[in-house]
Amino acid sequence: MSEFTHINAQGNAKMVDVSDKDITKRVATAHSSITVNEAIYKQIVEHTNKKGNVLNTAQIAGIMAAKNTSTIIPMCHPLSLTGIDIAFEWDTTSSYTLNIEATVSTSGKTGVEMEALTAASATALTVYDMTKALDKGMVIGETYLISKSGGKSGDYRRS
Repeated sequence: MSEFTHINAQGNAKMVDVSDKDITKRVATAHSSITVNEAIYKQIVEHTNKKGNVLNTAQIAGIMAAKNTSTIIPMCHPLSLTGIDIAFEWDTTSSYTLNIEATVSTSGKTGVEMEALTAASATALTVYDMTKALDKGMVIGETYLISKSGGKSGDYRRS
């Protein structure tokens, strides 16, 4: 049976000691989405939201969230991130869904998967917050890791 790395000898939570791990370049990309109605879609793409540019604000929120992941996820190590990028793509084939892709990188001893996931989530939540006056029925979609590279566990790509 494998040893739980986040549990101490007394069975309580602990932060894993990564001091013996190698410093490597680590990159992670995560996805989230939010489905909105046509009025919100138009407001976003036409930049007519009274709170300001929705996607720009959401992008900044995602960046801030990545940088602060260790303050809200208890076992995450505080990391010096070297890059954060949030990209958007609309899918209007059957609804108005904004796909969000957050990529986070660092050179360090632990990965940035949680930072990428947190960034994607906070970005979607910010879109909701900025547009909820028009419709509170928006749906934030699945959030998941697309890929990660670097570190002892190697590369991962969602199939």
